[in-house]
Amino acid sequence: MKFANWYAIQPSLIKGLAICTLGLITMDVGASCAAAAAPIVGALLSAAGFGVAGGTLHGAAASSAGLAWLGGGSLAAGGAGMAGGTAMVTQIGGASGAVLGLGVGAAVGDRLNKNSDA
Repeated sequence: MKFANWYAIQPSLIKGLAICTLGLITMDVGASCAAAAAPIVGALLSAAGFGVAGGTLHGAAASSAGLAWLGGGSLAAGGAGMAGGTAMVTQIGGASGAVLGLGVGAAVGDRLNKNSDA
């Protein structure tokens, strides 16, 4: 049985759950990828001139400064530090993944509904 045929005979609740499941999966993938890319994002932010000594740091120091800036400053200054910056990058990646997954899921669902009506 093809997926389109299976999808066409399911009640709306099952169709909605399928779309939400796709959204959750893509949210997890987006958050995981963003967490892995957080040091790169921190280094790019530092190189772009954000942070304490923007543009003058290299390597791990640039990554740390960029993530600390994104996290609201260092722990000593009352911010969330690098952990806060990493959390911000991860949350943005997860939200982006969820929006993308739900959008694609809804579009696929609409297309399958149109194909099953014809």
